[in-house]
Amino acid sequence: MTADDAGLAADAGAADSAGPAGAEDGPAGAHGGPERPARVAGLLLAAGGGSRLGGRPKALLPYRGRPLVEHAVRVLRDGGCDDVTVVLGASAEQVRATADLSGFRVVDNPDWATGMGSSLRAGLAALPADCDAAVVTLVDMPGVGAPAVARLIAAHVGDGADLAAATYDGKRSHPVLFAARWWPEIDASAQGDAGARVFLAAHSEQLRLVECGDVAEAYDIDTPEDLKRLE
Repeated sequence: MTADDAGLAADAGAADSAGPAGAEDGPAGAHGGPERPARVAGLLLAAGGGSRLGGRPKALLPYRGRPLVEHAVRVLRDGGCDDVTVVLGASAEQVRATADLSGFRVVDNPDWATGMGSSLRAGLAALPADCDAAVVTLVDMPGVGAPAVARLIAAHVGDGADLAAATYDGKRSHPVLFAARWWPEIDASAQGDAGARVFLAAHSEQLRLVECGDVAEAYDIDTPEDLKRLE
């Protein structure tokens, strides 16, 4: 999995809901009422089996004394996401039993081995209907913290960007923000390990790049040599 594999997923898995926000509020300004604040969901892709790590699920890699997936979901929450969904795949039952994911929506992707695209599709399908956008990130990027997530949300809420990606010294990576209007197109194009790359290539002119190199590092944990970054 490379840092450029920006993506979402949709082979629907079984969802544990931490209580999606009710859709009864309706869209902003519905029925002549005041506009509601924009709601931005967080979507964490954490289904990988860690094939280059000897089959160790990335969600369960130890980080600061706890499973890495716990850190990753809190990054999205602390960065300002109103609702956070995490997609599990490899060793999903073990992850549920080991990691404290209370307060977060957990979705199982039974097709995780087919690549990140299926996890992206599964995650998008589980997001609350009243969310206006989603920030997507990967479980194996512990150098990306809440400040990077907050910058993408600010680009959407404060500056109207409906398609945005973090960059690090000008190189695009995660997190990526997708407004809800893009989700059906992403769902249709996310296949294999490409994630949302096909979609992003087709919409490069609309993509807002948000520099985050001063607040985060975009490395990922793919090989045994990378594990030292978790110490």
